[in-house]
Amino acid sequence: MNYPAAIGPYNAYRVVGDLVFCSGQIPIDPATNEIPASLEAQAHQALKNVGGLLNEVGLSYKNVVKTTVFLSDINDFSAVNEIYATYFEKPYPARSAVAVKDLPKGVKLEVEVIAHKS
Repeated sequence: MNYPAAIGPYNAYRVVGDLVFCSGQIPIDPATNEIPASLEAQAHQALKNVGGLLNEVGLSYKNVVKTTVFLSDINDFSAVNEIYATYFEKPYPARSAVAVKDLPKGVKLEVEVIAHKS
């Protein structure tokens, strides 16, 4: 599996018709269960986990129509935005980015997506 297993009573994704609803991916390396220390490494790992999940259902980043990025510090928005832009291309998905008080396992961000089978 190229994304971490769920850490609670939920599925990593659900397919409903032509839509794939993906649970938020935090930056756990699925091979080691480790969490990188830096914000940049965490952003890359969370987005790689999204890619692994999409790959499992035969999709790619190009199929993503909506993302939500949860940040533990809104001041990280610009740095995450630069990394995010390397995973998605035009036409970019719709996106929300919000700051939250805490995230599971003390990570700095979480990314969830909705993809369309097209």
